[in-house]
Amino acid sequence: MFRLRLRGVPGSWTDQYDLGMEYVGYVEPDGYDRVVFRGDPATREFIAFWLSGGWVLAGMNVNVWDVTDPIRELIVSKRVVDADRLADPNVPLGEV
Repeated sequence: MFRLRLRGVPGSWTDQYDLGMEYVGYVEPDGYDRVVFRGDPATREFIAFWLSGGWVLAGMNVNVWDVTDPIRELIVSKRVVDADRLADPNVPLGEV
């Protein structure tokens, strides 16, 4: 596992056999009130978002690529997001 800081936001990534995972942001174990999934965890291709009060605190992409920057932008923006749009893979992350 590698740890990094993306423009002030902590993150890490790892590859485990056929799984590639990138995590950006930070949330305490009980510091969130909702987890939103974009994609299907059963297929092992999804993004999970941890939210508190509608704000994205952290995100982890599993076998979904080129989304770290948009996830980081959601975190840094500190704006309340529409969870249904966040979960919809047909809505670009930059438009959530």
